[in-house]
Amino acid sequence: MDTPVPGVVRTFFEASSRRDVEAITGLFTEDGVVVDEAATRRGTGEIRAWQEGPASQYRYTTEVLATEVQGEDVFLVRGRIVGDFPGGTADLTWRFTLAGERIHRLEIAP
Repeated sequence: MDTPVPGVVRTFFEASSRRDVEAITGLFTEDGVVVDEAATRRGTGEIRAWQEGPASQYRYTTEVLATEVQGEDVFLVRGRIVGDFPGGTADLTWRFTLAGERIHRLEIAP
């Protein structure tokens, strides 16, 4: 990651590469929000369901291409995933909004 980002952001990608649902869910605030594939998940229960369902439907690897700070608690990560999903490759942006040492909001978009 070219621009330093908080540990929780790095840990998210590390846990994601291991498909560690418990670790990922634990990174979010209780009222955390994930927006992915035009769906919004609210709270750790829905975030866990997202990880166990849509987020684990395919096998893929993630290559982080760039990181940037967008505000005091907002960090943008650009990357590429390659896997067995339709199309096989996708360039994505992960926008993290933090609350202390936890993720309060994560938006994933092309």
